[in-house]
Amino acid sequence: MEKVKRARIQDVAELAGVSNMTVSRVLNGGVKVSEVKRKAVMNAVERLNYSPDAAARRLASKKSYMIGLLYQDLDISYVSKFLLRALKSCRNVDHHLVPDGIDGDIDEFYRAVKKLIDVTQIDGVILLAPISNNPQILELLQNAQIPFVRISPDDHSNISPLIAIDEFKAGYAMTEYLISLGHTKIAHIKGHPNQAASRLREEGFEAAMQANNLKIRPEYIVQGYYTYDSGIPASHALLAGDDRPTAIFAANDEMAAAAISVANKLGIKTPQQLSVGGLDDAQLAVTMSPHLTTIRQPIMEMAELAVDLLTSNMMQTNKLLARGHRHILDFELVKRQSATYPEINISTNK
Repeated sequence: MEKVKRARIQDVAELAGVSNMTVSRVLNGGVKVSEVKRKAVMNAVERLNYSPDAAARRLASKKSYMIGLLYQDLDISYVSKFLLRALKSCRNVDHHLVPDGIDGDIDEFYRAVKKLIDVTQIDGVILLAPISNNPQILELLQNAQIPFVRISPDDHSNISPLIAIDEFKAGYAMTEYLISLGHTKIAHIKGHPNQAASRLREEGFEAAMQANNLKIRPEYIVQGYYTYDSGIPASHALLAGDDRPTAIFAANDEMAAAAISVANKLGIKTPQQLSVGGLDDAQLAVTMSPHLTTIRQPIMEMAELAVDLLTSNMMQTNKLLARGHRHILDFELVKRQSATYPEINISTNK
């Protein structure tokens, strides 16, 4: 069987009646090309079904077409959802995503990031919290003049673009909803203490309680770490006693799922005897029973926007390195079966 000859850049140039350099400029977004020549090149590309060689494309543009994604293994559901959408978004713009995670040793991670920069020559980096707050990593990227986008950082300085939701308002909205159902004894499972979102969600919880003149009981606020496993002991601390809450707002869906699991094991019916709300709207929110009432964080939109910023011409010319843009996206309260009105005249004792 005769092998089909692959079109070359010279073939495109000859058919379009321009030079090889002009073809290269058109394909790499060059601005010094007339509209007539640009159309001629694109018509030739379509007729010849031309696809530029990846290595040649990188050499011509001095870009790697690789985007890094740095994350910490905390909220697996959140990271997985962000990662999958970022992968798809990179493919849509002919880039490759290079993810790398940290399990706690920041010095080791710093060396890994430095190696990533030196070996792959990545064009930009997406930083998920809490890495989006790490001064060592931020300084490393700034010194290397690599554009980066921070997701849900602790500070809103203008060192780079940031993407987030209003975490305070999200915590407030979930607590306010539980209060609107008639709950007054509401507990909160906090997120990991090294993330700004945890503090802001807790502050939103407290503000909603205070606005409704409800008592914030210290024993009803327990520490979690954004993992299902951390939600188990936290939920036990809230539910194993005689004077338990009638509702729990967990700082993410995994810990909310843990609360429902512990309640089931203790013979506490959800939502009849315990309402539970989470935050993220991860996949498990609709695979667990009952389906979880939660705050839908636009994780996929955040991933798409981060990739778009890093692959845009404006970002690649480093104009945004010293001019951070704040992108605060909307969230949505999703009402499902895990939260309802509290039972009347029923003892909260086991």
